[in-house]
Amino acid sequence: MNENLKTAYILSSRKRRIAAFIIDHFTFTFLIVGIVFLSLGTGFMDESNFINLLTKMLPPIIIGLLLYFAKDAIKGISPGKWVMGIMVRNENNPTEAPSFVKLFIRNLFLIIWPIEFIVLSSSPEKKRFGDKTAKAIVVKNPNKPKKLPRILALVGIGIAFFTFTFLFAGSAMKSSDAYKVAISKIEQNEEIVTEIGGIKKYGMMPTGSVSISNGYGEAQLEIKVIGNDKDLNVAVYLTKEPQGEWKLIELNK
Repeated sequence: MNENLKTAYILSSRKRRIAAFIIDHFTFTFLIVGIVFLSLGTGFMDESNFINLLTKMLPPIIIGLLLYFAKDAIKGISPGKWVMGIMVRNENNPTEAPSFVKLFIRNLFLIIWPIEFIVLSSSPEKKRFGDKTAKAIVVKNPNKPKKLPRILALVGIGIAFFTFTFLFAGSAMKSSDAYKVAISKIEQNEEIVTEIGGIKKYGMMPTGSVSISNGYGEAQLEIKVIGNDKDLNVAVYLTKEPQGEWKLIELNK
């Protein structure tokens, strides 16, 4: 690299690279999880056949991983690198990004990310194995956007992740047969109905878990029951046998 290019392109710090990796990992994990959940649908909690679940999950996982390894394909800048103001460049010509194939191969090494972190932290050239293989460098972006849009993008990613997770998890829980049986048992419980002055509705997000393995099911739910006089948190424990319906084992308020 000649002296003029050294002046124009400054190697990124290790801290910025690690921060960019964490942002990318978070962003693409959210993307993969989102695609998987959408492919499964909200009724996936009632699926007892693991092969069926795997068949539905595998294609979106593969697609998500391909997108992850191709994350720097647009001008050598991934979402994390955009936020941190850095970019991948060809070590012999920093005015250009490496080819798509080189960028893809470079990111394949992230499969062994703990080793890559160790190599990056100890390399005088600030390179990991993926950089060396692709003959790439990571430099500061001289045309990086202003700080505010980048911060807002980062905050937006976080809000989108937690909002989606919250809403989808709540919707999936409410769509499960175990939840429906739990609601039915609560409504049949005269003591609860009387204590809260009649049931108006239920909380947005039930907590707990529903698991089914080889046809055997177990559900532990805590449901907020909103009444006319007061609200009540009700804990419900149910079990299920193969080919059978969910049965109430315990109900506590």
